[in-house]
Amino acid sequence: MSKRKVSYFYDPDVGNFHYGAGHPMKPHRLALTHNLVFNYGLQDKMEVCRPYRATAHDMCRFHEEDYVDFLQRVTPDTLSMFTNSLGQFNVGEDCPVFPGMYDFCSIYTGGSLEGAVKLNNNACDIAVNWAGGLHHAKKSEASGFCYINDIVIAILELLKQYPRVLYIDIDIHHGDGVQEAFNLTDRVMTLSFHKFGSYFFPGTGHMYEVGEGPGKYYS
Repeated sequence: MSKRKVSYFYDPDVGNFHYGAGHPMKPHRLALTHNLVFNYGLQDKMEVCRPYRATAHDMCRFHEEDYVDFLQRVTPDTLSMFTNSLGQFNVGEDCPVFPGMYDFCSIYTGGSLEGAVKLNNNACDIAVNWAGGLHHAKKSEASGFCYINDIVIAILELLKQYPRVLYIDIDIHHGDGVQEAFNLTDRVMTLSFHKFGSYFFPGTGHMYEVGEGPGKYYS
């Protein structure tokens, strides 16, 4: 049996972003994870890649153009210019505007997208992007610390090559953004293992949410 090729994506800048004091989302953990990978010598077992940075065009493969444009232009210094847009795009306490926010989105989305491209081209058997997985982002709004849904964008890329994709989510929170994106299609099955009930975020993911139309029983 031939050895499977693993591509591991990491951008050294990704751990330098900061959501703000007291915020539970801490990109610095990505740098700590990367250090563990190298201290265990796992880099010798993988192809280590600095990921492509996703463009606005890449992000608009799923997200609305006005939302992506907002993410590109808003900064802590220009926040007062976008007062009306903050509520429209659900940007605020959980999903704050922080320095380099768009660059952060570009890095983690680029890693997932490039991983999907490599899989499509048989350039690897397994693609790893610890920075990605921001599964709550919706088509035109941020949610649950997530701004751009890199998973949906990567799956759309995989669908260029494969007739169907199985998405398995093992986060404690329901992968609502991904499920919503593919709720009406039978080409993507979304399987989420999560906590549900007691007002636990995001409040979706009931066992009777099974998809609709052609996508019925594919969630």
